[in-house]
Amino acid sequence: MTTTVSIPAGWPATEEEARAVQDALRARVVLDEPGPPPGTGYVTGVDVAYDDERDVVAAAAVVLDAASLEVVAEATAVGRISFPYVPGLLAFREIPTVLAALDALPRPPGLVVCDGYGLAHPRRFGLASHLGVLTGLPTIGVAKNPFTFTYDDPAAPRGATAPLLAGDAEVGRALRTRAGVKPVFVSVGHRVTLDGACAHTLALTPEFRLPETTRRADSLCRKALQDATIRH
Repeated sequence: MTTTVSIPAGWPATEEEARAVQDALRARVVLDEPGPPPGTGYVTGVDVAYDDERDVVAAAAVVLDAASLEVVAEATAVGRISFPYVPGLLAFREIPTVLAALDALPRPPGLVVCDGYGLAHPRRFGLASHLGVLTGLPTIGVAKNPFTFTYDDPAAPRGATAPLLAGDAEVGRALRTRAGVKPVFVSVGHRVTLDGACAHTLALTPEFRLPETTRRADSLCRKALQDATIRH
């Protein structure tokens, strides 16, 4: 079942409006909660896929049992792209459909893992933080690249980390999820510590570089986009 989403009334239409929303919501990010223990309860991956030519975005939310990493629920949503492509403001393209996919789940999502950034963002408010503040859920970002930030290569073994830095400030960590393979870039979204975010990421990567949450959600949102564009 795929939910169809319209662009919310009053959704930001300009860069200036979007940055004002980021500024207002950023003050509500919670950084002093430990978050759920890794490997317990449920953990949900969210991801999106676009067809810019057809003005379609598809989002998927896939709930895993955190202990077994078995899929226990999933939902998708499709809508129009709700904001132009502007680096640093990508959440405004994604959030309406991601929220709809989360809302369509038959069970609470637990920790939400985004394919992207939380505090590791030029304005310290990436998708994971934005989604966390709007939903109240604990969220983390696990990204494939370091965005605009610097880091030293972590040591080769799985589990090794190095700070992801904005100047002297640690905004996330480069985390080696497979020995000798390029790291992923973990940052806090909302209601989780950075140590906790890294522990969750390791628990979600028993075999591959990317978390199982991201791998499952990526596959599902691509299929939802394909189905939507065929109908389109």
